[in-house]
Parts: sequence; structure tokens; C-alpha cells
Amino acid sequence: MPAVLAQILRKAPLTDDKIAFAWRSAVGPAIARGTTIKCVDGVLRVAAREKAWLQEIERSDALIRARLDALLGRGVVRAITIEPCTTR
Repeated sequence: MPAVLAQILRKAPLTDDKIAFAWRSAVGPAIARGTTIKCVDGVLRVAAREKAWLQEIERSDALIRARLDALLGRGVVRAITIEPCTTR
């Protein structure tokens, strides 16, 4: 991710769309398609449609958080919780 894009993104107001863009950028298109997210009070709640995505997100938690910090600013996402998606 170019530093200039991250700098512009950090300056933009915090919206659901901004967080969704940062999520897609942090995890890539495949995981982004297999998950839904919602950020509430700094906690990013991730629901995954398949167990494999849950495992990949858990395994890559530190990398994903570092990427989100770079895009959104340190501490915007304080935690990530992961759960199976209940809708199909």
C-alpha cells in the first residue's frame, strides 16, 4: 500500500466504508468476500462464511492489525473478534 494512500485515508472521516476499504486492503479480495465486518467502539467484529477463513484470520491477526493501523491510524481498531457467520 503506497504511503500516500494511507496518509490520505487516515485523514478522511471514520466511516463504515472507510473501515471496509481498509479491511479489503488488509486481507485481500478473497478473505474480504468471505467475511462481513462491523466496527463498534474500536472492536472490529468479523464474521466468516467458512471455517478456513476463520483460521486464516486468526493465524494472520498480527499482520492484519498492523495493516489496519497503517491505513486507519494506530489504535482505531483496538481488537478483532472473529465468529462464524450465521447467515448463508
